Amino acid sequence: MKTRTQTRTIPKTPFFAAFSVGAVLFSAHAGGGFATGNQANTYYVGLGWAGIVSAIVAMLLLTLTMREAMIMYNSRGLTSYKQLFETLYHPFDKIEWLFEIFFYIMVLMAVAAAISGAASALRSYFGVNYYLGVVAVGCLVLLLTIFGAGIVRAASTYMGIAILVTAITIYAIGIFKSESPLFTVLSADFRTTGFANVPKAIFNAFTYAGFQCVTLPTMIACGTTMRSKQGCAKAMWISFAMNAVALVLSVFMLICWRGVYTAVDGGTTIPTLTVCNAMGIRALTAVYGVCLMLCLISTGVTTIFGFVARFEKLPMFRGIQSAPVRSAIVSAFIIILSMSISMAGLTNIIKYGYGYCGYLGIAVVVVPFLTVGVYKNRKYIREHGLAQGFAAAQPETEAAEAAAPAAVPAAAK
Repeated sequence: MKTRTQTRTIPKTPFFAAFSVGAVLFSAHAGGGFATGNQANTYYVGLGWAGIVSAIVAMLLLTLTMREAMIMYNSRGLTSYKQLFETLYHPFDKIEWLFEIFFYIMVLMAVAAAISGAASALRSYFGVNYYLGVVAVGCLVLLLTIFGAGIVRAASTYMGIAILVTAITIYAIGIFKSESPLFTVLSADFRTTGFANVPKAIFNAFTYAGFQCVTLPTMIACGTTMRSKQGCAKAMWISFAMNAVALVLSVFMLICWRGVYTAVDGGTTIPTLTVCNAMGIRALTAVYGVCLMLCLISTGVTTIFGFVARFEKLPMFRGIQSAPVRSAIVSAFIIILSMSISMAGLTNIIKYGYGYCGYLGIAVVVVPFLTVGVYKNRKYIREHGLAQGFAAAQPETEAAEAAAPAAVPAAAK
């Protein structure tokens, strides 16, 4: 019996559906770590005008990578990021472990950065010794992970929105209140450096996109509603616009105030807070501090909770019959490890921890998806007739077409 492919048109992806998926990547990127300003200061501000270009290129690389990942995941009906990377690396499926290594190290760095950021905020606001702050925040995160993870997870979205709105407000006000006009600063930088920083800017863009790819498992899980190549692209272009605007705003503001916060002892750890203090808007400084602390702590709790759910099933923990005790032991182990890393300080974690993870992310995520991934996706879509949508290619026999010309629901096949 001869088989052929019948193509069915898939409705266009609604803007709101694409926006909701794009907003997931935006919220994952523009969280507490972003709001400290340390990431922007470490990777972009020192490059001057080239840092702005670097920030835009980084967001372009990130969203294009996520687009190809979502297309590969949705077009083939995959169910886990492990299957996704096995498909990407095939026939060298075992290389998938490289992403596992990258992912778990990067998540540990993210938890350490959250603890370090919160401890740094306590030192800035209340003069608490940094190392005591690390211990205090670590213990609080452990208690919340064991007893209050549900409440924290439920509130984390609102905390993220609050810190994002507060940070962008500071960026906007800071740009206009700076004694050094943005255009003047950028013009002076260009006259001094010219194009000398462009190679470093390109490298930093790849590095930043590389470590931000830790959000890929979340994105493919949330992006399953995008049922066509066009839908995935639409969602990621929306996300690119949101992420690029937020990141460039932060770079603009920090470039204008660089001479101020670098002159303050420890001012580069949370430069956004240093600038906020310099502007003298006490109410905004207080709101920012509260939102930042809550957001960083919630990031630590939710991330560790996800770790616990995965690692408590390992054979080494099967001898512990009590689920709460088992979860507490795994949580304590992860917290102690993260606290140890956080002793290095927020700037070192972001510069070296995130940086080296970014190098690995370039090699195992960004470059493979933007080369092999693009090729495999185009070939798969062409061969399976999925140009109009991922549910568009349905094999049907000629006899079935003759007997029942009406479309057969996919679930019935």
